[in-house]
Amino acid sequence: MSFVNAVLRPVFDLLLAPFAGLPPIVSLVVVSLPTAILMLVVFKRTSDQAALAAVKRNIHAGLFEIRLFSDDLRAIFRAQGEILRHNLTYLRLSLVPMVWILPPMVLLIAQLQFHYGYEGLRPAEVTLLEVDLRPETVTAGERPRVVLDLPPGLGAQTEDVWLPAESQLAWRLVAEQEGDFEIGISIDGAPPVTKTLRVTKSVVRLSPVRVDPGFFPQLIYPAEPPLPRDSSIREIHVSYADREISVLGFGMHWLIPFFALSIAFAFALKGKFGVTL
Repeated sequence: MSFVNAVLRPVFDLLLAPFAGLPPIVSLVVVSLPTAILMLVVFKRTSDQAALAAVKRNIHAGLFEIRLFSDDLRAIFRAQGEILRHNLTYLRLSLVPMVWILPPMVLLIAQLQFHYGYEGLRPAEVTLLEVDLRPETVTAGERPRVVLDLPPGLGAQTEDVWLPAESQLAWRLVAEQEGDFEIGISIDGAPPVTKTLRVTKSVVRLSPVRVDPGFFPQLIYPAEPPLPRDSSIREIHVSYADREISVLGFGMHWLIPFFALSIAFAFALKGKFGVTL
């Protein structure tokens, strides 16, 4: 999974870079169009198009029968039962292409979340840096020796705070200027481990958490390379605010307009691609 993320990160950074200074909804429109085309192509190649078309005709016939025999309760109930049966068949036929569509969509959403899901810090804004240690590497009752290396442009408002019950170290940091920064953290004399932090107004990839190399942590948090396997650090957190996308003056999570636009494009283009949905 780490290798897949290492390939996808620069690809998405490159594709979305031209839109970094624009409102997020602009690039979401651009991203939704190829997403819709990808779904249409996969759906067409992995589904039984003839069977889907036949099922849809049967559903329409049932609806027409209800309108035609609106005064015959037996005919109406029979037609409703047929519509329900054909709908279940439609769902069964749609299951196979959805199995093929789901994995690339999970990877796509995981990458886009860290471009659209968070707001970069602003100059003079304060954030919390948290370092979670592996409990088995912490000697009971002992405070680990830690060295925090902050680049110019970042400042620490507090000394490190040690929370023994959580095996966690924490600092309050302040962003002094815009830029991309790399924080170094060394525990008990070990080689330093780094964590990125970005102070920017642009829509760019932000990594709130750097995690271990496990499959599921890397699937959920692909925005930064994993921590070394032999590190005593389990996770490093930086607090970013959640981003809301403005659509017609209403703020919402980015997934809502993304899915709405993707579905709208898919239905608008299904005829050109010869796809029965």
